[in-house]
Amino acid sequence: MKSDNHFLPETEEPKNSSGHSSKLKKKKVRYKECRKNHAANIGGYAVDGCHEFMASGEEGTSAALKCAACGCHRNFHRKEIEYESSSDCSSMSNTTSH
Repeated sequence: MKSDNHFLPETEEPKNSSGHSSKLKKKKVRYKECRKNHAANIGGYAVDGCHEFMASGEEGTSAALKCAACGCHRNFHRKEIEYESSSDCSSMSNTTSH
């Protein structure tokens, strides 16, 4: 079964377009728009429009996992990991959405 980059566990290296592992280091993790379906209990689909996760509290506290803008847990927000290539042939950053 071929795995896609956005389904890899964080400990595995992503593969380049030729299918070979590349030496990429995780550079930065960002949480983007909220994907929580607020109408799921009535069989519909409605998101709140929050475009980026903002922590409600200090890092290391439980409040750091709650969004100050929409009140949802961080897991409802789309995760985006930016990778940095460590090879000599490419100095461009690659971005993978989760």
